[in-house]
Amino acid sequence: MILLERSFYARDTRTVARELLGKALVHRLPEGTVSGRIVETEAYFGDGDPASHASRGRTPRNSIMFGQPGYAYVYLNYGMHCLLNVVTEEKGTPGAVLIRALEPLEGIDLMFRRRPVKVLRELTSGPAKLTQAMGIKLSCNGADLTGKELFICASGQKRSFLIKLSKRIGISVAENALLRYYIEGNEFVSRR
Repeated sequence: MILLERSFYARDTRTVARELLGKALVHRLPEGTVSGRIVETEAYFGDGDPASHASRGRTPRNSIMFGQPGYAYVYLNYGMHCLLNVVTEEKGTPGAVLIRALEPLEGIDLMFRRRPVKVLRELTSGPAKLTQAMGIKLSCNGADLTGKELFICASGQKRSFLIKLSKRIGISVAENALLRYYIEGNEFVSRR
């Protein structure tokens, strides 16, 4: 596996959202390593994107979106569920890609202990599900994704899947923007 470099993230958010598909998200912790293939993402911008946390400018909560690309932006959704975003664009330009779903690869037993469901498909088929299964918490906010604990890798193999584009999910503004990307036919995608 090839660790993604910072330059991968320092590009247009739409491009990064598309190209993250098929890459592996890895989290190494003392209790074990877990990983999953990214199968669904959503792109978020700053000014002009009312669904983005950065739409009204920099705040203490969203300041990571204005920083260096290649860092994790983790926040609580509805005060209960951690969601993982990847910071994109050049420093000073807000952008982030929400990781919406994974196909489990490694450490599946550990994932099931963290998220006791009966069906493998339910383990990581949504943004809050995958953070729970992967052990991604608020303490991961600001983690360098080019580091050694929480990171994203490419397999080095040629991509062999089709990418579909649709509206983002679970938002009440800018809901018609086609900024959700997913691997066609993958059973772990949250919604089709």
